[in-house]
Amino acid sequence: MTARYPVRRFTVADAAIRVAIVGLVLGTAYIHSTLGGLLFTLNAAGYVAAAVAIAAPIALASRFRWFIRIGLAGYALTAIVAWAIMGPYYSTAYVAKGIEIALIALLVVDFIRFDGNPFAKVRAEIAGAISFLQARRATAPSAA
Repeated sequence: MTARYPVRRFTVADAAIRVAIVGLVLGTAYIHSTLGGLLFTLNAAGYVAAAVAIAAPIALASRFRWFIRIGLAGYALTAIVAWAIMGPYYSTAYVAKGIEIALIALLVVDFIRFDGNPFAKVRAEIAGAISFLQARRATAPSAA
């Protein structure tokens, strides 16, 4: 029986990228946690949860790591856009945005190294989910 999702060997470069991603996430989480206020605290908590999800050696997290990468990149991009709209524009904010831009770049590199083309991966996952639902509907007992 062949695996539906082939296992890729985890190299030292992969580990270095993953450690850098977690470090950047925790760095921006720390910056946000020091700013005070509910919005910044929740943003920091979201980043910490994402760092755990990226680093977790759990099979479910490994299986959906592609989704975690996309979600974390979107989270960082949302923080950048929100800052650009709302401010405040002081030096620590620029450091945090620089960290988030570097984070997005590393997430793209990590995604391409493990999953290839992001659009093809999402398309394949959606097709797999649709076929799963169709197969489930075909085998479900009908309610008469």
